[in-house]
Amino acid sequence: MTTLAILTAAGSGTRLGRDVPKALVELGGVPMVALAARGLADSGVVDALVVTSPAGRSAEIRTAVGSLEVDVRVVDGGGTRQASVAAGLGLAGPDVDVVLVHDAARPLTSPETVRRVVAAVRDGHRAVVPGLPVTDTIKRVVPDDGAPSGAHGRPGPVAERVVDTPDRTVLRAVQTPQGFDRELLVRAHTEGASRAAAEHLAATDDAALVEALDEPVHVVVGDPEALKITTERDLALAILLLEDR
Repeated sequence: MTTLAILTAAGSGTRLGRDVPKALVELGGVPMVALAARGLADSGVVDALVVTSPAGRSAEIRTAVGSLEVDVRVVDGGGTRQASVAAGLGLAGPDVDVVLVHDAARPLTSPETVRRVVAAVRDGHRAVVPGLPVTDTIKRVVPDDGAPSGAHGRPGPVAERVVDTPDRTVLRAVQTPQGFDRELLVRAHTEGASRAAAEHLAATDDAALVEALDEPVHVVVGDPEALKITTERDLALAILLLEDR
């Protein structure tokens, strides 16, 4: 049996303010999608790779990924991350029993992290995510409709009311790649398909779709360098981390 990795690279990356998709933005002269794909291939536990592309840019994405030691296919993604993963999952061959879902926006994820996730799935945990302990104090908030007005009756500063402070020792910041038993992931996407079309309803990670089935999800140790690149500040930090390597 084999492991398929779906690499989501269909995002526009508008918050980076570039005129190319986020996956094609370069770190150290190498597109993010290429770095992420290389990390998957270098793990030695991925047999095939499907990359989801912005519509009409599959040739650019395929060129950016370059030559790897695993079979690579590119498919147009959907309007949401969930829809893009579903498109990639549709290319899974009958021999695939484990599926990884990874984000091109996490290009510095180590091969060791990939191996940990796959090993946990093959040990019998059917849904596995890498995660790190939360170090900040977290507050759960709601809009404060009773906030006082400012001076001279003008609206005061925007404020939210704290509801509670969760125990951070039981919180984890979740990363990718997330790993799944293929049958379970297909079922999760089938059951959650009605959410895929709308951004405000679509799942932000595949583990949430599994949780919606009341199936267990397990966490393994994540990677401190596997930051998600969303803003220019994230990009600058990733460049520094890459230079340190």
